[in-house]
Amino acid sequence: MSIGAGIVLIVIGAILAFAVNVDVEFLNLDLIGYILMGAGVVVVIIGIALLARRRTATSVTRTSADPTGRERVTERSVSADDDPRI
Repeated sequence: MSIGAGIVLIVIGAILAFAVNVDVEFLNLDLIGYILMGAGVVVVIIGIALLARRRTATSVTRTSADPTGRERVTERSVSADDDPRI
């Protein structure tokens, strides 16, 4: 969703910077367009970085069936690619 929002910001900024020829006394629409395009690029980069992160979950199983009272601990690390539920 953040990539789409970034693209929308880039498009609106480009329209303001390059296509609108309105002279507003107290606003510089070209500058606002460039700022929106820059913000859109930042949002797209953040969105791609968040998508590239891999989720990792650790499953811990504890059993105390040993007569000496010791626990056997088993840890299994599962990434999003290895998880069959996803």
